[in-house]
Amino acid sequence: MTIESLPGSSGMLNPSPKRSMSYFGNRYVLGLTATSGIGGFLFGYDTGVISGALLYIRDEFREVNDSSFLQETIVSMALFGAMIGAAAGGWINDVYGRKRATLLADVVFMIGSLVMGMAPYPSILIVGRLLVGLGVGVASVTSPVYIAEASPSEIRGGLVSTNVLMITGGQFLSYLVNLAFTEVPGTWRWMLGVAAVPAIFQFCLMLGLPESPRWLYLKKDKAQAISVLSKIYDPDRLEEEVDLLALASAEDLCSKKTVSYLDVFRSKEMRLAFFAGAGLQAFQQFTGINTVMYYSPTIVQMAGFSSNQLALLLSLIVAAMNAAGTIAGIHLIDRCGRRRLALTSLVGVFISLLMIAGAFSLQSSGMRTDYSDWNSLHSCCGANHGWLAVLGLALYIVFFAPGMGPVPWAVNSEIYPEAYRGVCGGMSATINWASNLIVAQFFLSLVSIVGTAATFLVIAGITVMAFVFVYKFLPETKGLTFEQVERLWKEKAWGNIGGSQQALLDAVA
Repeated sequence: MTIESLPGSSGMLNPSPKRSMSYFGNRYVLGLTATSGIGGFLFGYDTGVISGALLYIRDEFREVNDSSFLQETIVSMALFGAMIGAAAGGWINDVYGRKRATLLADVVFMIGSLVMGMAPYPSILIVGRLLVGLGVGVASVTSPVYIAEASPSEIRGGLVSTNVLMITGGQFLSYLVNLAFTEVPGTWRWMLGVAAVPAIFQFCLMLGLPESPRWLYLKKDKAQAISVLSKIYDPDRLEEEVDLLALASAEDLCSKKTVSYLDVFRSKEMRLAFFAGAGLQAFQQFTGINTVMYYSPTIVQMAGFSSNQLALLLSLIVAAMNAAGTIAGIHLIDRCGRRRLALTSLVGVFISLLMIAGAFSLQSSGMRTDYSDWNSLHSCCGANHGWLAVLGLALYIVFFAPGMGPVPWAVNSEIYPEAYRGVCGGMSATINWASNLIVAQFFLSLVSIVGTAATFLVIAGITVMAFVFVYKFLPETKGLTFEQVERLWKEKAWGNIGGSQQALLDAVA
């Protein structure tokens, strides 16, 4: 069935051709996606490489080796920078465009990587980590929005999820780089400094790519916007897309051209949309992805293996599983829908967390209550139940990666009107980074207070809350145009204003 009209007070559109573009149906769109996705790659590489580099930083700087605070600061400063970068990135996107925001992120990331690689003191290294975090934060907002605005609605979710695949791919490569530079003089400097290379590569490629067609059109560069769209759609579909942009542009004239952060909370439909998007980003972190990744070596030790080399190998395997799961998510997100995929993912995450908690509980009776001594794990537990923890870890990645990995980023790239997309996307990404920082900062403290098994049970309880949240507050946006999504939120806020959500869903079925 085709979309025959777009409900609303602005009028009706002519019948549109069938939406049937495939993921690989347009090389130009794939090129835009891959190039913008390098921002996600930088995101993933930076979050993964520091774990290996820190081992060698400690060897070079005695003050770092003697201070857990310095070690935590080196790691967390990038998260702090990403929070600031994401918050500022939304405004930069709206005012200066997606392309310029990407170029800025590349320059800042490039400088930060070089500063880290040449840092003579830990203080300079921390400055470099802050700069890299700023670049990552801007990129985390910009890449999904740029990809979404250049994507046909029927494959938008899969294309935006490609950015998440680049993140997991960056994490996987970072572990390979950690292994590759272990015997090279200046080990950690190469690990951190080499990140400048993909940033330079993306900068050069982006110079030859256009600005987002939607941003161009709504900023009154209509001829350039149509030129870009003509490379994405055939003539019949192009006419429909231009009509939709014209409608959005006409509505934009009736509102502010530049919105502030406070404007998000002055409109009921925007409050609902932001609550759904930001809540999804927070639950992505609070359902334990970073804690499970952190515990992967410990879980293998529970299974009866204590080799550090095995821990590094596990990191590679987990990263590879994460990337493979993201590929599955790319395939499923535009077929199953965002809401169904997130709900299914959370059910699997809940079951796997119970398995991990059960494994720790089974071996806890023989452990000391000092949970800060992780070396006691292997000595006090046998392999008779370690398989349960390893299976729980594997299931966690299998269920999280296709669903709660890409869905929050895909949803936040499409649920906001054009005028609010950068600001809201930046705010929700900031919440993601803040949640990440909270988990990293307080997870070990919670373990020391209530124990490992109870901590994973707490995370399982949060997963139940996340399921209820998605079920109650997240509408399905699979296949909808940006304009239809905007109407959907207005209906949720004010009731039926010209067609129900089901009618919109039926139109793209």
